[in-house]
Amino acid sequence: MHISDMLAEAERSGQPKFSFEFFPPKTAQGVQNLYDRMDRMHALGPSFIDITWGAGGRLASLTCEMVNVAQTQYGLETCMHLTCTDMGKEKVDEALKAAYKAGCTNILALRGDPPREKEKWVATEGGFRYARDLVQHIRQTYGNHFDIGVAGYPEGCDDQDDPELLLDHLKEKVDAGATFIVTQMFYDVDNFLTWVSKVRAKGVTIPIIPGIMPINTYASFLRRCNHMNASIPPKWSGALEEVKNDDAAVRSIGTGLVAQMCKKILDSGLIHHLHFYTMNLAQATRMVLDELALTPSEDRPLKQPLPWRQSLGLGRREEDVRPIFWKNRNKSYVARTQDWDEFPNGRWGDSRSPAFGELDAYGIGLKGTNEQNRKLWGEPTSIKDVANIFVKYLENKVDSLPWSEAPITSEADVIKSDLIKLNERGLLTINSQPAVDGVKSSDPVYGWGPANGYVYQKAYLELLVSPKLIDELIRRIDRDPDMTYYAVNKAGDLKTNAPGEGPNAVTWGVFPGKEIVQPTIVETISFLAWKDEAFRLGTDWAHCYSALSPSRQLIDHMMDNWYLVNIVHNDFHQTHGLFPLFDGLTVEDIEKPFEVPHTNGVETNGVETNGINGTKPEGIENIPLTNGTTKA
Repeated sequence: MHISDMLAEAERSGQPKFSFEFFPPKTAQGVQNLYDRMDRMHALGPSFIDITWGAGGRLASLTCEMVNVAQTQYGLETCMHLTCTDMGKEKVDEALKAAYKAGCTNILALRGDPPREKEKWVATEGGFRYARDLVQHIRQTYGNHFDIGVAGYPEGCDDQDDPELLLDHLKEKVDAGATFIVTQMFYDVDNFLTWVSKVRAKGVTIPIIPGIMPINTYASFLRRCNHMNASIPPKWSGALEEVKNDDAAVRSIGTGLVAQMCKKILDSGLIHHLHFYTMNLAQATRMVLDELALTPSEDRPLKQPLPWRQSLGLGRREEDVRPIFWKNRNKSYVARTQDWDEFPNGRWGDSRSPAFGELDAYGIGLKGTNEQNRKLWGEPTSIKDVANIFVKYLENKVDSLPWSEAPITSEADVIKSDLIKLNERGLLTINSQPAVDGVKSSDPVYGWGPANGYVYQKAYLELLVSPKLIDELIRRIDRDPDMTYYAVNKAGDLKTNAPGEGPNAVTWGVFPGKEIVQPTIVETISFLAWKDEAFRLGTDWAHCYSALSPSRQLIDHMMDNWYLVNIVHNDFHQTHGLFPLFDGLTVEDIEKPFEVPHTNGVETNGVETNGINGTKPEGIENIPLTNGTTKA
């Protein structure tokens, strides 16, 4: 979606919106940590994010990579910065092509700062001298595919302090095809509002987005003001100077000052959107948004077009149906389907692609190092120990499981006590949803889709079941005509009472002026594809432990022998209809420590030991996972 369209909608609705800026970190771990933070900050409800351009070499390619990941995997509408610095026309075209292929539709076109080793900015041979030239090139090459933003300078820039000349340059960029303006950071709100009036007097009518820099520490506040030549109001200096050595107090007072500034900007009626320079940090920005009451709440619910997060990759914006199995592993589903030629149209059937991607694709295996995962989940030696990890997850005492990358959500609250009871008896739940019988699409927990609609869900449960219980469980399911199930083990032995391979919609919505939308389904082919991934994740977890450890042997044994089962209660009026199925079912010897088989000096997986008490060569248990596989 174009940013200019978002801004127009904010003005029409009278509901101010906001966005975040991030920059490419310098280390691989920093990149992963930032992805996690971007994912969490998505829940604050930004209209879009932008990612700054790392001029030259690795950082430039990293910007393109981050835009692709944000768009496709995290479903974040992303604006890519693009500068003229160190960029010939060929490199510019490569970057634009990468943005296009990622599904990106917004570019912030900048001249850029001179490289650190140069005192003055000099155009690259064969490149662009001014931002207006870059804007013109993008517009001529891609037509209206990209919305193009340009920079505005309310207080001048480092190599030009003539305000009239800067306004002329801004007008030239707009005339070349720019469609929105993002300003440099500032704290003098009166000067900014005066500047906006001058921009309008120049005949520039495109939307203006003020750049807002939250205050984290006093030192960083002064440093950024000096770097950007941003004037500091005397009231701000006095308030912050008094507490400059107390970072918490600086942040608290700074939050109030920045929030007051933002409120004055919005109250002017001239501006309807705020753009936050996060510096890759969350807390200070979140505090300002809380102060402004712009974070999601009952009065300002976070709107979801579908019950799962959409990918915004090229060709995926119209995707409107997914199997429920990847409910807690959104990025994995996107990765495994990224090479599909087309996506289901809501009826699945013949429009589906013939195959899911390989399990070795990046992002599909278990996250984290072996050591991190052992610390997170402990070292279970019995099924009861494993069950306790699942119970801790349900109680929000553990943030993730191998099959669930994020903490459990409030959707499970109405069935949480039932889920806990199942897990305490060794029936290990990895996915679920309660039945919902027509709640408003604006409901803060279950709502999704357009306004004034109603959404529905069938009760769904997915769990790992001991082979000693599977036959009795299936007999019970078969006695209830309202239930359908699939059960499969690692070897692929499938049991089901489904009437065919077609889809069973487990989530649907009814909206004014639209056909019924069925975005979440259960069906055979995708379940078998998920089966491979689910057992692979369990095996990855087992391999976080040394080969002869009880934890490794226990989890491997469970993955080799237990069944992955999903059950749908097709009467969506029954909120707790699934759970009586399990009355009296408990895993046998649940508290008994798992017995490690003797190996006579050779491990069961064929890796040779040193023959001393059957132990493994030193250090192997600390080999980290890479996409779920061990690397020596």
